[in-house]
Amino acid sequence: MKELVNAIVAEYEVFAANAAAQAEKGNKAAGARARKSSLALEKMMKEFRKASIEAAK
Repeated sequence: MKELVNAIVAEYEVFAANAAAQAEKGNKAAGARARKSSLALEKMMKEFRKASIEAAK
């Protein structure tokens, strides 16, 4: 679970950097990368939710 949390943090940093580049500089390619990252984050968050529920049992 710790590895999953670290992966989520790393992916969020990528997302935040790309989202900021799109918002501040209007970088369209960064927007595409941010959207891709958000999908990866969504999948990892679902995995985290499953692992968290399992650990709470």
